[in-house]
Parts: sequence; structure tokens; C-alpha cells
Amino acid sequence: MVKSPLLVSFIGRAVSCISRLKGGHGSALPGLVAERIAPNFLYDVLSKLPRGVVVISGTNGKTTTTKMTVELLRAAGLKVFTNPSGSNFTRGVASSAIAEMRRGKLDADIAVVELDEAHAVHFVNKIAPKYALLLNVLRDQLDRFGEIDTTAGFLRKIAEKTTDTVILNREDPRITDIAARKTVFFGYSPNVSTLFPNDDELYGLKNVKSKRSASVILQEIAGDAITFNIGTTKLKLRGAHNAFNAAGALALTKEILGKEFDAKKMLKALSEIQPAFGRGESFDINGVPLELILVKNPSGFRIVLGSQYKPKTLTMIAINDQYADGRDMSWLWDVDLAMLKRVEVVSGVRAYDMALRLNHQNVEVNNVDTNLSEALTHFLNENPDQPKQIFATYTAMLHMRKILKKEYGRVK
Repeated sequence: MVKSPLLVSFIGRAVSCISRLKGGHGSALPGLVAERIAPNFLYDVLSKLPRGVVVISGTNGKTTTTKMTVELLRAAGLKVFTNPSGSNFTRGVASSAIAEMRRGKLDADIAVVELDEAHAVHFVNKIAPKYALLLNVLRDQLDRFGEIDTTAGFLRKIAEKTTDTVILNREDPRITDIAARKTVFFGYSPNVSTLFPNDDELYGLKNVKSKRSASVILQEIAGDAITFNIGTTKLKLRGAHNAFNAAGALALTKEILGKEFDAKKMLKALSEIQPAFGRGESFDINGVPLELILVKNPSGFRIVLGSQYKPKTLTMIAINDQYADGRDMSWLWDVDLAMLKRVEVVSGVRAYDMALRLNHQNVEVNNVDTNLSEALTHFLNENPDQPKQIFATYTAMLHMRKILKKEYGRVK
């Protein structure tokens, strides 16, 4: 076993270079190698950070909320290490650390890491976080986790290992009673509750609203103007779900900074944050905007349709069923798609499943093509002057984002 973080980082960078030379992305492989040759590598590196480690986990919103938290802490003057590649397994965190290290050390005050629910348990067993933000438990990738209560169990284990404060979503009944040394809540007001349908309502179950007080509350959404109990700001990140993610990020940041928390300064910093990788990013297609929106479970799909769908845009839906998407696509039948008047293109491995679901709700579908590249080309060439939206599962989003990024670049 290799004990020197400096040597591990050197080996990891060499692995990354070799991987890239052979055509790979090299994003998670260095971390995988580090885990094999130095099982304590992450502990040795992260345990030395003066403000400790923050873990962000849950079914939906991890990537965006992590980015928000990192940017808020940086605006407050902290040096922050994070795992921005989107690889939210422990190997992804290790790879990010290898890339950021200089002379065997991380130049950071605090680490803020996004972790997959199951992998977070392995992480916290080795590295106890000082803070944890637990976002939600939704019916997502049940082929991996089996029962939704299994996911909730993972989050409880994260809370048990957290040494200071756990920040919880008070609107999710599956996590509101999670026990920890100290708990703080974020939530939304009744004014916006209709924007957040949940899985239980799909089956006629009563959603009991928590009466717990919350540190940060999302009070109102009026276009891009978002009002919290601590003030109002404008977001570049569209959608009700992102406004609620922001409430979680603010509540977490408030706990970390304590008396250093400046609400006015934090809200200004929040207004400048761009969408995270593949989460509502916009592209300029020869002067016409295209928005790429991630969907991954029934509640999330319903929320983005309710808050981001624009009837005057040309719409495409792309559904894959790879491991990262979840193999079970039966959840498509739990999404109310009636507001869609017409879908220009349906694509992805499960294009025909999606087309059948749309047909059952009398939504007109113009074209079905399982070849994502060809379908995207068709979509971009159709009515070239009309704004466009694409709703896509994770791997379908990655495929199309790569093409769009190469050909058109991202709108700033």
C-alpha cells in the first residue's frame, strides 16, 4: 500500500494522462487507482482541512446545490475543494482531489462534496463530515436501491456520522425525522407548494406538511425573482426546483459561516451562479436559444414541466435506460404530460416507450428516432428560428451536451 499522498497524486495524474492519450476522459480512473493502492488516501487529504468536510446527498438536486454552496462559500472568502466533474462516487472525489493537489496537499479551507446516496455511506464511514445537507428521497433508480426506504436509510447513516449539523428538507416526510446531533431545516411556504408535486400524491396518499421551523424558507417565485425569508434575488438557474435547491444551499452556508453569514452578499452571489453541468444549460443555436433540461424521476419531471415548460418552444424528449439513468423506465407512466401540446422529436434507447406514453395522453409526436445524434440533428434543423427545449435522462443529456458544446458552445 502507498502511504504518501504526494506519491498517490503523482501516480493518479500519470494514470489520467495515459487514459486521455488512449481516448478516455480520465475523470474517475485516477480515483479508482488511488482507492486500490492507498485506501486511506481521501482521509489523509481531507482530514487536514481546517473547516472540515461537507457532504451533500439525496435523490434530486445534488449537483446544482453543491455548485451553489461552493460558489456561496467562495464569495464569503473561503477556499473550497469540491468534485465538479459530476462523478459522485468516492472515486470521483478522489480523482478531483488528485487533480487539485499541489505537493501532496489541497490548498483549501473546506471540502464540499456531492455523493451518490449509497456511496456516501462508504465515504462517511471513513471520513466523518462536519456538515451534511440531505435534500430528498424520491422514486429514482429503484432497480439499484430496491425500495425507497432503502434510500432514506442511506441518508440516516450519513446523518449519524455527521459531527456537527445536518440540514434537512422539512417538506420531505421521509427525512424530516432523521436524528442527528444538531438539525436545521429548509423549506417552502404554502404560497409555492403547488409547484412541488411529490411521489405520494401520485397514489392518492396524503402529504402531511411539517410544522417545523426552518432557517431558510422559499416564499415566492415570480419569474426569475425569488423571495426567501432572508431577502429577494434573481436566479439564472430556471425552475422551481432550483429555487428550492437554493434554499438548501443558503441554509447550509448559513450554518457553516455562522456570524460571518451576510444575507445580502450571499443573495448577490446566488444571482450570479450559472446552471450546473447539463442542468438547464442554454445553448445559442445560430442566434436561437436551446435549453437542455435533466429529468430522472416522476416528481422531478413533473416539477420541471410545471415551472420550465414553454408551450411556444419546440420540444424534444430523450430517454435512455443505461445504468446511470436507471434501467426501470416504468416511472414514465407516473408523469402527467397533458400540458405538452406537441413533441417534435422523441429519441433515446426508450424512445418508443416515451412515444407510447405520450400517445396515451393524446400528445402529438411528430418524429420518433432511437438514434440520438440523428434525432438531435433533425430537431435542430426543424423550424430553425423557433426556441427549443430538450428534456433528457442523464446519459442522453451527456450525449447531446457533448455535441451541442462542440458545435455551438454554452450561452454565458
